[in-house]
Amino acid sequence: MKKITRFGAYIFLIIGLFGISCQDPPVAALDGAKVALKLASDVGALRYAEDQYRVSEKLLRDGWMEMAHQNGRLAPFRNYHNADSLLALAAKTARDAQRLSLETIRSLDSLARSERNDLHVELSTWRESLDGALENFQAERHWTSAEFALNQADFLIRKSEFDEARKTLQKGRDELRNMEKAVAEYANDEAQKIGVWRRWVNETLDESKTNGTYAIIIDKSAHKTYLVKSGQLVRSFGCELGYNSARQKLFAGDGATPEGTYYVTKVKHSSKFHKALLINFPNQVDLRRLRDNKVKGIISRYARAGALIEIHGEGGKNRDWTDGCIAMTNEDIDHLMQYSSVGMPVTIVRRSDLWP
Repeated sequence: MKKITRFGAYIFLIIGLFGISCQDPPVAALDGAKVALKLASDVGALRYAEDQYRVSEKLLRDGWMEMAHQNGRLAPFRNYHNADSLLALAAKTARDAQRLSLETIRSLDSLARSERNDLHVELSTWRESLDGALENFQAERHWTSAEFALNQADFLIRKSEFDEARKTLQKGRDELRNMEKAVAEYANDEAQKIGVWRRWVNETLDESKTNGTYAIIIDKSAHKTYLVKSGQLVRSFGCELGYNSARQKLFAGDGATPEGTYYVTKVKHSSKFHKALLINFPNQVDLRRLRDNKVKGIISRYARAGALIEIHGEGGKNRDWTDGCIAMTNEDIDHLMQYSSVGMPVTIVRRSDLWP
C-alpha cells in the first residue's frame, strides 16, 4: 500500500511539473514585432533609420529562433522568457525606427522645400535682371539649366525623394553660379570697351556734322536705331537684334549682331524682310578679329566670319530673334529708307552711355 501511495505521489509530482513548466509560446509578441517592423519598412526606415531597423530585424530573428528552440524542448523544460523579451525589444526598436524615419522625412521635406523656395526666388530675381539686358546666350543657357533643375526637384519632392531633390537643387545653384560668372565676364568686357564705343559714336557724329550728311547709329542695349543729320538726332526707332545680342559677332552662326563702324553697300527696296539696307560686314577689322581668335583657339579654325548683315523690316516681335541682323517694323524701315543711300555710315555699339 505504501509503495502504491509513493508511486502515485511521484506521478502527481511529474504531472504538477508539467503543469507548472508548460508555457504558451509568445505568438502574439512575434506577430506584434512583425507588424511593427512592417510599419517601419513602409515609412522608409531602411533608408532613413537603417541602423535601428537592422537591429530590430536581428532581434526578431533571434526571438523567433529562441521560441522555436523552446518549442523543441519537453514541455516541463520550456521557458519562453528570453524569446518574449527579444520579441518585445524587437517591436520597440522597430517603433523607434519608424519614429526616427518619420522625423527624418519631415526634416528633409522641410529642408528640401526651403532650398527649393530659395532657388525659385533667386531664379526669379535673375530673370528680371536678364530680361532688362541684352540677350546673353551663355547666361541664358545657365539660367535655363537652373530652372530645369528646379522643376526636377519639384517632381522629386512630390515623390518624397528628398535626398535626390537636394542634390538636384545643388546642381541648379551651381548653374546660377556659372551664370553669375558669365554675367560678370560680360560686365568686365563692357567696361573695357565702353571707351571704344564712345569714340565710334563721336566720330560718326563729327563726320555727319562736318559733311552735313545722314548717318545711322545703333545702340544694342537700348534696342534703338538713331537717324542722324549734320550731327543732330533726327529720329529714333525701336529695333530687334540677333538672338545672342549681348556679344560681339565672332563667327557665322553665333547669333550675335556685329559691333563696329560700317556703311551701306546696297539699298534693297524689296527683300525677304520687306526692305533692307545691306552693310559691309565683315570689314577688315572683323576679318582680323576672326584670324586672331582662330590663332588663340577661341573659335574653330574652320569658322567663317559670316555676311549679309542688314537693317531690315518684319520686326516688331518684341524679342531678339534674327541671326545677327537689325530688324525694324515695316513702317519704320519705310521711313528710314527715305534718307538712306549707298555709302551712308552705320555705327553699331553695344552701349552708348553719353549719347543721345
